[in-house]
Amino acid sequence: MKYLVTGAAGFIGYHTAKILLENNNEIIGIDNINDFYDINLKNARLKELSKHENFNFHDTDLTNKSDVLNLQNEDKIDAIIHLAAYAGVRISLSNPWAYQENNVTATLNLLELCKISNIKNFTLASTSSVYGDNKTLPTNETIPTSNPLSPYAASKISAELLAYNYHYHYGINTAILRFFTVYGPFGRPDMVIFKFIKLILENKPITIYGDGKSSRDYTYVTDVSDALIASTKLNGYEIFNVGGGSATTLNNLVKIIESLLEKKAIIQNIPRDPSDVEHSLADITKISKILNWQPKYNIEQGVKETGKWFLDNLDFISSINLKD
Repeated sequence: MKYLVTGAAGFIGYHTAKILLENNNEIIGIDNINDFYDINLKNARLKELSKHENFNFHDTDLTNKSDVLNLQNEDKIDAIIHLAAYAGVRISLSNPWAYQENNVTATLNLLELCKISNIKNFTLASTSSVYGDNKTLPTNETIPTSNPLSPYAASKISAELLAYNYHYHYGINTAILRFFTVYGPFGRPDMVIFKFIKLILENKPITIYGDGKSSRDYTYVTDVSDALIASTKLNGYEIFNVGGGSATTLNNLVKIIESLLEKKAIIQNIPRDPSDVEHSLADITKISKILNWQPKYNIEQGVKETGKWFLDNLDFISSINLKD
């Protein structure tokens, strides 16, 4: 099959494209290599993907309608996996306009591409942040999404609504995957597990917001990629949670990393940001039933694999700038 994967130089995009390429699929990879975080990570991922002859990279700005619609000149695309986005809850408060353009306008442009090119399968990466500070745990897909706590979450809700609209009017098979805190090798330097491992290895303090009792459903990246790939076979329209199956507190996460690295963390506690969700835990019953998907990694296994990647790439990682 031929897939168009946006955000191919990004964390999840890289892993998803890599799995597809290793299974003899053809990939059109889209990215604009922006400096949202250290571009050395993005360039390194692209270098790995470019070793595959079935990988065709386009440096494309998805907010530019004409550039996106020019992709209709490509040979028949079977499915789009749309991962390119501006992520991050706290930072979205300082620049909401960038989130509107990159998360909403870009999605609209890709849906127009689906319409005019008769691309029948569209998968949209969304986020558990759309649920706001939901108190119902585990959270299923029927929980209302009318109270987002950040422009990031609001932009993802808008993208979801556009995707449904194009499914309804043009019959595009559409899967929306709401990710719960993705982590793993070659990750994003603004995410907590990447930060904690790097800082502990460098004997630098880590920051914990609040008392460390907040919890997340951490989801290993290749599990997420497997869910994305399975979703491209969907007929119709569905929203799926994608989670690891259990919640881990920040305090316990630090203990897991300390045990792996055999080093104690230097911890700084600061007040919890009001835009942060206190707890998250996905109900993955729906995706398990419809797509026959289950996570393969628990938090201990996933952190072990992530730590191994760090230890195997210490020189490279030491050059990476972290991002708040």
